[in-house]
Formats: sequence, structure tokens, C-alpha cells
Amino acid sequence: MERTTRQKTAIQAAIESAQRPLSAQEILEQASLQVTQLGIATVYRNLKSLVLEEKVHVVTLPGENPRYESNTAANHHHHHFQCTTCQRVFDVHDCPGDLKRMAPQGFVVERHELTLYGRCADCNAAAGATAAAGSAAVATTVHACASHHDPA
Repeated sequence: MERTTRQKTAIQAAIESAQRPLSAQEILEQASLQVTQLGIATVYRNLKSLVLEEKVHVVTLPGENPRYESNTAANHHHHHFQCTTCQRVFDVHDCPGDLKRMAPQGFVVERHELTLYGRCADCNAAAGATAAAGSAAVATTVHACASHHDPA
């Protein structure tokens, strides 16, 4: 039986409170708020233990480092959304449903995974604010140029 340490407790708490899959670096940042001088090697060592104890589930996205979510989240069918701007991953609780009809005839679908890609709400709002600020700057410049008369 594994012993529970302050580090392990802080790591598990960071994962559970996030309510989304976290990278090891994100876990380190959150757990360090509770346990100072926590290192990435300690995070990985404890993640391995938490996965073996089935308290944490590994989320693997193509071409990405693994992320970790609580088994509470992992125990119900869901999918993921990855922000292409900040790279954070979020749970998606909707499912398109029966995908068996998409498999070639004679094939049996045993499970499926779906990952959506785009901008999260925070990054989308920031992009909108940046675009609005850029449009306002262009409009101000155009207005200033239009009101300036060049005596030629």
C-alpha cells in the first residue's frame, strides 16, 4: 500500500479541483500553491502512483503529452476539446451518439474517442478584444487621415 504524502495529496487535489484534464506542468503549478518546492519529477512519480491506484486517469491526445483527470470524470463517457491558442484541454459532455453506422460493413465498433479543436472561451474573448482594438485603431487612423487636408 502506498503512503499518502503532502505532495501526493496536493497533486490529487489539483487534478480534482481543475475539473478538466491537466498537463504535468499545470499540475505542478497548481500543487505548488499548497506545497512549496515541489519538483516536476515528484509530480510524475506521484502521477504514476495515482494512475496505478486508479485515482487518476490518463488522457492521451494525438501528438500531445499526456494529461490527467480524476477518475470521477473519467468514469462517465465524455470527449475533449483542445484550445489551439492556449493548448488547454476541457471535457465535452455531449456525444454524437451511435457511431457504429460510420464503420465499414462487417466491422464492430468497441469504443470511440472524439476531440474537438478550436479556441476556448477565454482565448476567443481575448481574440475578439484584440480584433476590436485593432479595428478601433484603424478607424481612428482612417478618420485622422480623412480629416487632414493636404494642400497640393
